[in-house]
Amino acid sequence: MTSDQRVKSRPTAAAGWEELPVRRRRRLLTIASIRSLASAAVLVTAYFLLPFTRLSNGNLIAEFVVGVLLVVVVLTGQTVATLRSGYPLLRSAEAMATTIPLFLVVFSTTHYLINGLSAGSYSEPMTRFDALYFTITTFATVGFGDITPVSFPARFVTLVQMMGGLILIGVVARVLIGAARLRGQNRLL
Repeated sequence: MTSDQRVKSRPTAAAGWEELPVRRRRRLLTIASIRSLASAAVLVTAYFLLPFTRLSNGNLIAEFVVGVLLVVVVLTGQTVATLRSGYPLLRSAEAMATTIPLFLVVFSTTHYLINGLSAGSYSEPMTRFDALYFTITTFATVGFGDITPVSFPARFVTLVQMMGGLILIGVVARVLIGAARLRGQNRLL
């Protein structure tokens, strides 16, 4: 088989989603769903299982900045992967399913460590689960009621998280969907 024949025999991503056989679409959706769930599961499992003893030594600001930079790097990589994908809308959904849990885990870890470094930073002591709950409550903008930030560091991180969440949902979703659309338009040219 010549190289031209091999290229022609491969299914191309250039074929529109609607043009794919139902079986192939289901397979792509299943793979994307499994990857999305697996990445979220790994992040949440790591959050609950990794010891944070090395992180709570007082370098919290630097560690927080590294965590936020990690979110930016992952998001950038996900955007590039979306631009290169044969099915960019599907890939952008996967990107969000990785980036949002990473964002939540970075902030949950930070809230948990603030609570551990400075008792009384929140209206009540927090376990890892409580920190994740607080982070998701803030991210979902449903407000507080039981756990509230009290100290300046806790309020500052919460403020950054609220602004970051708005940026993540508003701007980042737009960037990923825009990248998916751009990729889709380029595919048709």
